[in-house]
Amino acid sequence: MDLTSLADFNAVALYGGFGLASRALDRPKATLSRRVAELEDSLGVRLIERGLHRLRLTEEGLVLHERTRGLMAEIQEAGEVIASRAPVPRGRLRISAPIVFAHVVLCPIAARFALAYPQVELEIIAEDRVVDPVDDGYDLVVRIDPPHDERLMGRRILGDQRVIVAAPTMSLPSASKFDTEGLAVPAVVFSLASGAPWNMRMRDGSARTLKPIPVLRLSSYLMVRDAVLEGVGVALLPRLLVERDVSSGRLICWGESGSPVEIWALYNSRRLLSVKVRAFLDMLKDLPGRSRENAVR
Repeated sequence: MDLTSLADFNAVALYGGFGLASRALDRPKATLSRRVAELEDSLGVRLIERGLHRLRLTEEGLVLHERTRGLMAEIQEAGEVIASRAPVPRGRLRISAPIVFAHVVLCPIAARFALAYPQVELEIIAEDRVVDPVDDGYDLVVRIDPPHDERLMGRRILGDQRVIVAAPTMSLPSASKFDTEGLAVPAVVFSLASGAPWNMRMRDGSARTLKPIPVLRLSSYLMVRDAVLEGVGVALLPRLLVERDVSSGRLICWGESGSPVEIWALYNSRRLLSVKVRAFLDMLKDLPGRSRENAVR
């Protein structure tokens, strides 16, 4: 029995389909299908029912999957143990991160990592969807305020705060006792924003409530920032995205809003921490402003 074909069959069974296994393993769907067909030919039995919208194993397929998946997992873990002892990181490293964090923070780190570890093929996917590192085939995922998940562990790599910013040409409206719902301000808003008022804490400790009046809705925080720089309106944005603009005077920070957020780098708790993932996590320790508290989960 060919172990490669057996591993591919177990992957298809585990992920629930050729397409899902293809995306998780980053391997061509046609290759997985051919490997499973070769395994079926060598065994002389059908393992997977074809022509169905959802994958279904035959009785023989169920028996083979139950009897061999544990053995294949042990073989994989043995390989990971050996790989984790390698002195030099090597192989493929796939990371998923929120779009803003990937563009603002990870780009220079990725460049440094690529220069330091040329034997690692680093791939960073910038996406705001919540991926599953196990099912989607990622070695590391970056999440903002992640809920507890016993399958994942990792490190808190950064803290951030949402701030209300505007171009220098815009000024904060003066408070009025007639503004019962907050001070109305023209705003550039993220497409998925709720439209709720912004409770703002100012530098002097006072509080204001702003009522954002959308004049432009955009699907990317990067686009929102660019529109604010053009003076279209105010916006509620992550500090890490606009701190350079505020420092240079291109934007004015009116105040903070909401609670601080935590940014975590997480990996599969059921797998040994490989040397390539450990090397990338070590580079994240040097992030400016990184909090050292509660750094491990």
